[in-house]
Amino acid sequence: MTSSPSQTGSILTNPDINKLKKYFINIISRELEGDPPEEGIRRQVVMQYLEKAYAHTKLQLPITVKEELFRQALDELTGYGPIQPLLEDPEISEVMVNGSKHIYIEKKGKLIKTNITFEDDNAVMKVIDRIILPLGRRVDQDSPCVDARLPDGSRVNAIVPPVSIDGPTITIRRFERGRLSINQLIELGSITAHMAELVRACVIARLNIIISGGTGSGKTTLLNVLSSYIPEEERIVTIEDAAELRLQQDHIVRLETKPANVEGAGAVVIRDLVRNALRMRPDRIVVGEVRGGEALDMLQAMNTGHDGSLTTLHANSPRDALSRLETMCMMSGMDMPLKVIRTQIASAVDLIIQISRLKDGTRKVTAITEVAGMEGDTIVLTDVFKFEQTGIGQDGTVIGELKPTGIRPLFTPRLETAGFKLGPEVFGANLATILNPRRR
Repeated sequence: MTSSPSQTGSILTNPDINKLKKYFINIISRELEGDPPEEGIRRQVVMQYLEKAYAHTKLQLPITVKEELFRQALDELTGYGPIQPLLEDPEISEVMVNGSKHIYIEKKGKLIKTNITFEDDNAVMKVIDRIILPLGRRVDQDSPCVDARLPDGSRVNAIVPPVSIDGPTITIRRFERGRLSINQLIELGSITAHMAELVRACVIARLNIIISGGTGSGKTTLLNVLSSYIPEEERIVTIEDAAELRLQQDHIVRLETKPANVEGAGAVVIRDLVRNALRMRPDRIVVGEVRGGEALDMLQAMNTGHDGSLTTLHANSPRDALSRLETMCMMSGMDMPLKVIRTQIASAVDLIIQISRLKDGTRKVTAITEVAGMEGDTIVLTDVFKFEQTGIGQDGTVIGELKPTGIRPLFTPRLETAGFKLGPEVFGANLATILNPRRR
């Protein structure tokens, strides 16, 4: 039985039924501790224990109450408690637990408060422990923040008191179970066919690409789509904080950061992995997200023969993305003049793809921008495609159009060398004007 967020928890309001659920959970927990089943059959074994315990009580509950009782007990014993139904809803992209009594979801781009609650903060802590213990992570007063991932690839961040003042918090970012294709992004209006044609050519032609966007804008989803264009015969090294990329190629080396141990030693950060990746004979380096000094190592890799690298960063526009890159390079500890850093960026990065989550919750590629070199002390940016908003609909939807600017990028010869001769219509040229120059 599947319940909506607003319904879950509303059936078992009778204190006696809640006591019955706790009774089932206590006796079955003892059984599981004495003879723990394999993970693959755990849910099946728990269901058998539930049926046995229920038969022993000789109760005759209404079928709907019994089903809800069993479902909640199963979620407590094999899943993540009250939030398990949310994680099973394919339309929910984010689950946010702000203490035991305030649980929010993001659904179709909108934030919604649910009626679901945990019994108390200890119940939230049990869910956090269930998530992180299999991964060898820990969270406590001395180490109150942790990043982890669920078996389905969803990203989890948990913060506990004293850092989290109003109780333990959990934020779960869910990803599409099936990989989105470029055609699906076109159908959703996130990108146009001509934009897709250009970015495909850029990936295959080994341009260095940065995907820029805000939190929850779809950077990782777009990175997954772009990485699908990397030829099968190339050796790819991926570097991530928490493994989220789902590349389908055969020759992939996946690297993931490692937190410090109890003594505070043994941490492996993205910068360490980028440096090691350079010694692994990669054809492509794909960094899930740059956020610190590793940006300089990444730029130097791009500048020393590792063309075709892909990464993401947090920024609200292509120009902001360059500023972020400059700041992150300064975090590397290398005492370099700003002009030298900008020269590095201008020579390393070929393309910035800006993706945004609009006010109506939709996600769109709002700019495809070429990094066209240096002019004095300034990096020159040229928009090849840009989203132009024209208004807001009555239902709050953002009205606008993804348009080419009419400018053909300077890297076009590189695309042609790789076998891509994109027609003038891709870049917004009026074909009729080209064929009949006298006509305006």
